[in-house]
Amino acid sequence: MPRVQLGEIALARSGDKGNNSNIGVIARTPALYDFLKRELTSEIVKQLFREICKGEVTRYELPNLHSLNFVLRDSLGGGGTRSLITDPQGKVHGAALLHMELEVPTDLLP
Repeated sequence: MPRVQLGEIALARSGDKGNNSNIGVIARTPALYDFLKRELTSEIVKQLFREICKGEVTRYELPNLHSLNFVLRDSLGGGGTRSLITDPQGKVHGAALLHMELEVPTDLLP
């Protein structure tokens, strides 16, 4: 199976609420959504953001939108008004996640 960046098979949006960041991942097709439900777990996202995410990562499934939403708790160094980190609102977290590579079955690739 080829390794591809998540951005080749999905879109993402991210933001914040207090000290938590939020990443929405939108699959490009229903079949890719089923693949991402199996492969893109809270544990994988937590591992990717281990340097900044001090709390748990919770995943929510939105099947009608072919989307997954990840909430990264305690990931913004106190939040926009308290943090000294470069991106205290988590706006680039979605872009960072899209650079992650996954092994994707060839028949699912666009």
